[in-house]
Amino acid sequence: MEIGSGSPKIETRDVDFYYGRKQVLFGISLDVLPQAITALIGPSGCGKSTFLRVLNRMNDLIPATRLAGNVRIDDEDIYLNGYDVVTLRRKVGMVFQKPNPFPKSIFDNVAYGPRIHGIRNKDRLQEIVETSLKAAALWDVVRDRLNSSALGLSGGEQQRLCIARALAVEPEILLMDEPASALDPIATAKIEELVKELRKRYTIVIVTHNMQQAARVSDTTAFFHLGRLVEFDRTDKLFTRPGKKETEDYITGKFG
Repeated sequence: MEIGSGSPKIETRDVDFYYGRKQVLFGISLDVLPQAITALIGPSGCGKSTFLRVLNRMNDLIPATRLAGNVRIDDEDIYLNGYDVVTLRRKVGMVFQKPNPFPKSIFDNVAYGPRIHGIRNKDRLQEIVETSLKAAALWDVVRDRLNSSALGLSGGEQQRLCIARALAVEPEILLMDEPASALDPIATAKIEELVKELRKRYTIVIVTHNMQQAARVSDTTAFFHLGRLVEFDRTDKLFTRPGKKETEDYITGKFG
């Protein structure tokens, strides 16, 4: 698999993160290449979801959190005073662990973000909705029921709708926090195929507890343990020839 090239899309340097007095990330330095899929793996509570949320400042919504270090996207420091968080969250889309469609129609779910950003033209909204649903491999399933409630979709379809909703504001980066963990194997396989397809147009960072999934979909993998980045490498190398014994012990099931 060819990995995205050029300057890193995301760079973190010496990132420490605190919930109140409790430090949960320790000195994380990581480069994410453009148009590549980077998987974050590690045991529960190792800091991978916290790190993911550092990349679009979702942790800002939690009281008494603090970050030290440097996080840059396209060589811009996203924690600089005055940096526009609304612009950041448009550029960096997020898909959560459990599907969370709004209690609205399928159309209104996808059109929600563009409307927030001031798009009102009906033809333009129709175009965005169709394009986003096609990108999420859902258009053929829902094209005849766009005005039906999104809550009537299956779990896997709801998650693809949430991906379409994230894509509708034309992000450059897609963060995915265990997007298939609440889904059955068939829906999971569809999400994995979709992620691999989206890689052609987006930079993707995906948290997964499923090492087989990381091996199947990602180009590079970062192994986290106890809030530290233990190892980061090409996925094929990390899973077959890990450089650290701790990584080998985790991927062979000796702990986790």
